[in-house]
Amino acid sequence: MKMTKKLVLAAVVVPLTLGTASAWAFGGKDHQRGGPEQCGSGVDRGIMRQLDLTNAQQDQLKQMRSEGKQAMKAEFKQNAEARQAQRQAHQAQVQQLILADNFDQAAANELAKQMVEQQTERKVKMLEKQHQMLSILTPEQKSQFVELQQQRSAQCSEKMQQRLNS
Repeated sequence: MKMTKKLVLAAVVVPLTLGTASAWAFGGKDHQRGGPEQCGSGVDRGIMRQLDLTNAQQDQLKQMRSEGKQAMKAEFKQNAEARQAQRQAHQAQVQQLILADNFDQAAANELAKQMVEQQTERKVKMLEKQHQMLSILTPEQKSQFVELQQQRSAQCSEKMQQRLNS
């Protein structure tokens, strides 16, 4: 192997190896997604496991997740080109706005409104799915769910406070 090929190969392999090693040392894959004790909102499977669901409830949840996954895949495949075109158009608008000689406040406000509307639509769909999943719970399970979420929220607050203090 020629010396230049070896140098190019080393220039590519060494940073990737060191980057991977440092990522694993910092927490690996779990750290990137928040880990098993993720501090996010929504319907957490860990909390759902603590609710003593009946077999019928578990089957309903499994079916809802499966149907949601299939619907998401179908929608993704169906609208992939349209989303890509929309993303490129959006990126072009952003680039035009930030590279212009003078900043156009009205155009920036319009772009921000479009972004907020898209985010709002996604959030409403997510809340609807969460509502459907939690509608299978009994009133007792719902109150237990609220308690477990409050405990999780308190733990997350403590972790955040520790991170801020260190």
